[in-house]
Amino acid sequence: MTINPVLVEVERSGFVESRHRGAAIGIDAGGAVAVRAGDPAAPVFPRSANKPMQAVAMLRSGLDLDDELLALAAGSHSGEDFHMEGVEKILSGAGLVAADLRCPESWPLDPATQHDIARTGRGPSRPRMNCSGKHAAMLATCVTAGWPTDGYLDPGHPLQRAVRDVVEEMAGEPVAAVGVDGCGAPLFAVSIAGVARAFRALVLAGPGTPERRVADAMRTHPQWTSGTRREELWLMEAVPGLLVKCGAEGVDAFAFGDGRAGAVKIDDGAMRARTPVTVALLRALGVHDGADKAALDELSIVQVRGGDGVVGAIRPAPGVFGQPS
Repeated sequence: MTINPVLVEVERSGFVESRHRGAAIGIDAGGAVAVRAGDPAAPVFPRSANKPMQAVAMLRSGLDLDDELLALAAGSHSGEDFHMEGVEKILSGAGLVAADLRCPESWPLDPATQHDIARTGRGPSRPRMNCSGKHAAMLATCVTAGWPTDGYLDPGHPLQRAVRDVVEEMAGEPVAAVGVDGCGAPLFAVSIAGVARAFRALVLAGPGTPERRVADAMRTHPQWTSGTRREELWLMEAVPGLLVKCGAEGVDAFAFGDGRAGAVKIDDGAMRARTPVTVALLRALGVHDGADKAALDELSIVQVRGGDGVVGAIRPAPGVFGQPS
């Protein structure tokens, strides 16, 4: 078994107190592997980084969503009020209600929204769960295709069989394992190399295709794929034309409009390590001149606090991806 290299270090008061190992891959515009670390061919659960592929499968099966609602279906939203309105719109368009959702009840990911809900005496709900946009779209797809909505999360359901076929096609490899995601939906394991290939296929597909529609919706409306206070939004704002989607347990996947693509998996699942190493991988692939370099600098380092001050940082390990130490 490959021991993956250290990708991120956590430094406090000049002392490295933690290290995060992982695997990463970067593909150039021509489709060749340009950067790699660790074993990017090992299967992983991409978690929510699979959502754009799931959205492609839904469009191919007859789902009719555009713009913000398609971005919501392919995203992991923060549970802000406009996300809830979008979920309700997808459901009502298919003659469904929130009670039809089979994702678990959850607090919103957005802390400010969570506090507002708690202050008013409300609690967790299914629509506030970060995957409810995907679940609403899955239900709407079933209605459109004439499939039963009962059991729509069963791996043997026609919808989930269609999703698996698309994941395997876009990743260019067979699914290595099937699990259950945090939202209850089937979870298909592929390598991060496969995830990077899939994201590359999204941005290079022809205009109007399901793949390109998903990519364009997510890039045009990044606040709908995540939220108004999320790193994915900030990355896509910092690099025009960039597509980014995270997944739980330390996964990130991205693609530039010219076909450059990459993916990262942090071995221990630490989400704090995800964005710094993603920025390092973006830079290793060559961020174009239109990028906001100051914003990328800020995203590449997570502050470590001690008392009332900043005493260190979470940053890419020295020399990772061949960059200067």
